[in-house]
Amino acid sequence: MAAAATRADRWGHPVRTTSDACVSAIDAYYHQILSYGRDRKVILEAARRDPDCVLANALAAHFVFSKKPPAATSYLAAAASRLEDATSYEKAVYRAVSCLLSEDRDDDVVINVHRELLKEFPKDLISLKRAQVLCFYIGRPDLSINLVEQVLSHNQQEAYIYGMLAFPLLELGRMCDAEKYALKGFEINKDDFWSQHALCHVLQNDCRFKEAVEFMEACSSSWATCLSFMYTHNWWHVAVCYLEGHSPLEKVLEIYDCYIWKELERDDADCEEVYLNALGLLLRFAVRGQMDYTGDRLKTVVAVFRNELAEALLEYGKASHHKVFDILGPNFDAIDYKMIGASDEQLDVFNEVWYIVLLNTGHTYEAIEAIEKRVKQREGVPFLWHLLERAYSMEGRPDASFASTKAKALEVAYFK
Repeated sequence: MAAAATRADRWGHPVRTTSDACVSAIDAYYHQILSYGRDRKVILEAARRDPDCVLANALAAHFVFSKKPPAATSYLAAAASRLEDATSYEKAVYRAVSCLLSEDRDDDVVINVHRELLKEFPKDLISLKRAQVLCFYIGRPDLSINLVEQVLSHNQQEAYIYGMLAFPLLELGRMCDAEKYALKGFEINKDDFWSQHALCHVLQNDCRFKEAVEFMEACSSSWATCLSFMYTHNWWHVAVCYLEGHSPLEKVLEIYDCYIWKELERDDADCEEVYLNALGLLLRFAVRGQMDYTGDRLKTVVAVFRNELAEALLEYGKASHHKVFDILGPNFDAIDYKMIGASDEQLDVFNEVWYIVLLNTGHTYEAIEAIEKRVKQREGVPFLWHLLERAYSMEGRPDASFASTKAKALEVAYFK
């Protein structure tokens, strides 16, 4: 067996390994992570090429953890057995991954461990991405921005850094800044899918639906290499922009059938990600009273979910609105379900369901308050104005007429 030597990964970090092929596979994994590629399993090849490489084993542990926890434990054990010979960089990554995968994980500790790692190794965008994903799940875009800003000066020419900055900015409502950095990332690398995605978020939030659709459809030919989440989620954005911009419903269902649900036919599809995007789109038909167009599509998707939200959606489908109110409780806010891994835009449809439930169960005042708050954030969505018109009419308010006029004007403003 060849003696281990110190080699360098794509950013110059020292890696102890006997194999050039191991380092090549690690670099390939980096690319797959940053480009949301379908071949992330390449990291397992790195560990196979050198079973004693601490970095390869630590990264492999993180990759397999969500679906194969026992395998993750084995990879971490392999990494731990060789820590004494590891470089300082490898030890830092091992510690960060171990904290993240710990059974008694403390999120604050995990973030701090990654912050310290990035102070010493600021070009490690994989560790930055790993920390940002955790920030997303715990709903802390402020921490995510802090981590990016900490390393930004060391990565000025890295395309991926700007999409990683843009996304938490838009989560905090800083849309102008988010658009600026998403465009910068896109200008450096037209195939930076996270920058594309962030820019679409901004355009959709600003109700620039036609612009969003034209931009994303122009980019769509490059999405074939994306993993299920990124591929179906980008198409989900396109479909929702068509729907919110009052395009013909046939166009929306065409995207659903051809680009979202069809993803399940691929051997390497991540079914859970497809279901999440499928559900988020079909629910928008439901809340708009357009379920006749969708056939059995929604019933098929909801059947795979088993949680409180799914129970509420099943009752909603039966028009049992009082049961939905009882299940979700009077203080429901979809943002509280951030841990399912959905963006604010994906969660938004659950709030739309909630508005309708409030109206149909006699909680008109609460509905008006919630809808008006959302309209102030996204005043270009015709469906919200229709809901407001209905709520005002139920209360006998004269401004129902204004809401109706506004909704009708917006329906022809985007896709004529």
